[in-house]
Amino acid sequence: MMNAIFKSMFGSSNDRYVRSMGKIVNQINGLEEQIQSLSDEELAAQTDKFRDLLADGKTLDDILPEAFATVREASSRVLGMRHFDVQMIGGIVLHRGEIAEMRTGEGKTLVATLATYLNAIEGKGVHVVTVNDYLAPRDAEWMGRIYKFLGLTVGVIIPNLPEHARREAYNADITYGTNNEFGFDYLRDNMKHSRADMVQRPFNFAIVDEVDSILIDEARTPLIISGPTEDKAELYVQIDEVVKTIPEDWYDKDEKTKQISLTEDGIEEVEKLLAEKGLLETDNLYDVENTQVVHHLDQALRAVHMFKRDTDYIVKDDKVVIIDEFTGRMMEGRRWSNGLHQAAEAKEGVKIEPENQTMASITFQNYFRMYPKLSGMTGTAATEAAEFWEIYKMNVVTIPTNLPVQRIDEDDQFFKNTKDKFQAIAKAIAEKNATGQPVLVGTVSIEKSELLSNFLDQEGVKHAVLNARHHEQEAHIVAQAGRLGAVTIATNMAGRGTDIQLGGNLEFRLEEELSHLPEGDERDAAVAKIKDEIAAEKQQVLDAGGLFVLGTERHESRRIDNQLRGRSGRQGDPGLSRFYLCLEDDLLRIFGPDTLFSKMMNSNLEDGEAIGSKWLSKAIETAQRKVESRNYEMRKQVVEYDDVMNDQRKVIYEQRAEIMDSEQVDDVVLSMRSDAIAAMVVEACPPGSYPEQWDIEGLKTRLDEVLGIQPPINDWIEEDSVEPEMIEERIAAIVEDEMNAKVAMVDEGRWRQFEKSLLLRRLDHHWKEHLSTLDALRQVVWLRAHAQKQPINEYKQEAFSLFERMLDTLREDTTGELMKVQINQPEPIRMEKLPDLPDFLTGHIDPLTGIDNSNDGDGSERRADLFGSLAGSPRAAASPGGRNADNPYSDQEISRNAPCPCGSGSKYKHCHGAVGSKALAE
Repeated sequence: MMNAIFKSMFGSSNDRYVRSMGKIVNQINGLEEQIQSLSDEELAAQTDKFRDLLADGKTLDDILPEAFATVREASSRVLGMRHFDVQMIGGIVLHRGEIAEMRTGEGKTLVATLATYLNAIEGKGVHVVTVNDYLAPRDAEWMGRIYKFLGLTVGVIIPNLPEHARREAYNADITYGTNNEFGFDYLRDNMKHSRADMVQRPFNFAIVDEVDSILIDEARTPLIISGPTEDKAELYVQIDEVVKTIPEDWYDKDEKTKQISLTEDGIEEVEKLLAEKGLLETDNLYDVENTQVVHHLDQALRAVHMFKRDTDYIVKDDKVVIIDEFTGRMMEGRRWSNGLHQAAEAKEGVKIEPENQTMASITFQNYFRMYPKLSGMTGTAATEAAEFWEIYKMNVVTIPTNLPVQRIDEDDQFFKNTKDKFQAIAKAIAEKNATGQPVLVGTVSIEKSELLSNFLDQEGVKHAVLNARHHEQEAHIVAQAGRLGAVTIATNMAGRGTDIQLGGNLEFRLEEELSHLPEGDERDAAVAKIKDEIAAEKQQVLDAGGLFVLGTERHESRRIDNQLRGRSGRQGDPGLSRFYLCLEDDLLRIFGPDTLFSKMMNSNLEDGEAIGSKWLSKAIETAQRKVESRNYEMRKQVVEYDDVMNDQRKVIYEQRAEIMDSEQVDDVVLSMRSDAIAAMVVEACPPGSYPEQWDIEGLKTRLDEVLGIQPPINDWIEEDSVEPEMIEERIAAIVEDEMNAKVAMVDEGRWRQFEKSLLLRRLDHHWKEHLSTLDALRQVVWLRAHAQKQPINEYKQEAFSLFERMLDTLREDTTGELMKVQINQPEPIRMEKLPDLPDFLTGHIDPLTGIDNSNDGDGSERRADLFGSLAGSPRAAASPGGRNADNPYSDQEISRNAPCPCGSGSKYKHCHGAVGSKALAE
């Protein structure tokens, strides 16, 4: 009670915090007249002035008011857009490393220019992270005009950008790009063999647009770089045939987690079916010999019985294309993990691509936490404020709107079944359409979009459908959704990035209608006419009540519903929003309380009858909270598991960096050699044991296998008072003599370079194998909960032991390979440039369920052996004599990513360099 009274008198803590920034805004406004008096040249010179102030000891906070005033004036001159005072508050929030929650239409893109410019002055780089590939270049070009006017450089990261262009973009003062591109570049950088090849520089400051979508929704799945494994297409087809014959009573399914499992009777019957096809090694399905079959069976069950065509994926151009559950977009080239995508391909009868093996991975949580300062902006973040603080230590600040919100949010309408609901929706749309009021309809799947489209056709209502099938026209459809009488059906409005302007969007109309007209009087007259038409049409739409937003069902997250609602009522415009629900909606069917079902069914609703009540809205909100809580736990679990790997990742990446920065690594190699020898001796001759207990034969076998030496250990044992330390020292001396003899046969500088390159390759190889092992461990460690053990604690212990074992294997492997290098002539080791990294598959994969993950498929042409030995290289074997008849440049040192010398304009690896790759693959 007292809290409510205190809040009514003094406002919430958020209100007080926002008010406290009013002093800074007043300072900015006080400078406006002074800044306006500057010429363009003087305004642009402000950047150098600020840099001088920073060099003299001033801080960014000290220069913030004048810097913000400078950006506001530059924006007015370049874009014709002046920042509102509330946008200044948003800029301060972003600069402080917090999240600015601003309603749709409040100009978040323009707000970001304030904090971006201020922090870019230092020259350490600012990353502006966008939610899709369309927004990154758009915002870089649009807002980049301000930065370039003020003397800053702007870069943009887009898919398939060449390495040199990526490096230039990251070296710019401000870099735009998607979260996926930034994350994948970090992983790829830490797989390269030279500092000069890396594209990113040290992290400084990042502003994340649609921060809830990127750091919450997409953070459920890590980024993964992977390479191909063996082809098992036939096995998928055979198991798919079996799964499609399985009746419902043979399995149980959990729609909440999209998991499915066979019943006891089902297991027995499926064993018979698999045995008939000759797919089982033993009679028992769950014997270790049948592990692969069980894995593929589980994925086939999920693909056939849990994943729906046109909801979870579509089939396009004979390929299974995933649909993003958050944005409704097609995820071209992206693939589910752990064989799930292959199972879906078998289900649909399209070509089955091979599975992939993890080579590097990181979660968005651990990637973005590497930035010393991180901020974000979105229209919906308050419902996830606790998670933002717990995971990222980012505070959410709700920024007031520039003008009061006029939108009316009506109570939800509830119907008995889907048919009644869609009939009512179509009728409501037809009524609004008759008055000219534009309508935006939000659906949760392509299937529902097309179902509603059929109902509207029956009503004779002209409409546009925006979903994964038509996402190429996305921006144009959204931009004109506010025109008089427009009806737009959108699968999901999250992160569309285009404002719905009442009366229509001038920019898009000019592009569509006047692109053929050159500059001149005729075009100017046409532009003026279109402007007048838009103004008149906007007034008609305002008179009709503004944009009507209609939701066909509630989403799992309240944020997504709020994003849809937020499309209406921008900048003080009138608007209306309403949601239509029924008992058959997935949210209520899967997560709704049982009492809701019984009460609604007992209410004896007539066909077509609707009800609405506060109790119903509360029940729906409860269901959404359940899902949000479950999703939070899933994301938290992903972070907990990745934190274990993150500690190991830091060790490996730091070790790689040290190796790359060193001129020679002979001290590291010597230390590894000593540790490897000591480990073998300790294993055979445990401390405190007697000589007769030592496994001398086992030690001799290991030394021969690993190091290729056969020391007279039996003779040493016959000596009095021989100790394990003495055996270790004598073995080390023999190995040292052999190594010195090898080095003496070649140029020492070349040998040291060979050691360095070998160490890097072996480190990468064993790290890749370790990641694969951790993936497998994570898949099964939950079973230890049955033994009353915490799976995460068990995972930590096992992962640590596996990491220690990996390091031991790395030492032994590196030492052994160096010992076994054959030198047959004075200059046997022709040191080539380390191989360029192939176009790896990149993915966004859930490590626990495999759901909502991705691999882009632009890496079909891959090197057959990434970590092949430099000595006796298969590349050299593929082109004896140093020149290939089909490639006149094979004897030249040409980077695979450099332009081909033939002048074709293509990369060398895609032109004449491809000849060597084909030979290698063959």
